[in-house]
Amino acid sequence: MKAMSILVRALWDDEASVWVATSSDIDGLVVEAGSVEELEVKVLSAVADLVELNGSPSELPEIPVHIMAEHVAKIPNPFY
Repeated sequence: MKAMSILVRALWDDEASVWVATSSDIDGLVVEAGSVEELEVKVLSAVADLVELNGSPSELPEIPVHIMAEHVAKIPNPFY
């Protein structure tokens, strides 16, 4: 039995003020949204569509999708 999950990486784009999600586990996934909550909905919908188009990568009844969000925030250095 082939078991797998899909890892999606989401990065904050300061210039566009959106989260951008991509994955090397599923071809064609590129999703943008203004919030992580919006992004999750869009990512799950896009992954479902892409799995259907590309064929199922798993024999599980449900495919786990891990969304890893990263946003780097900065504060002024008071000693600089």
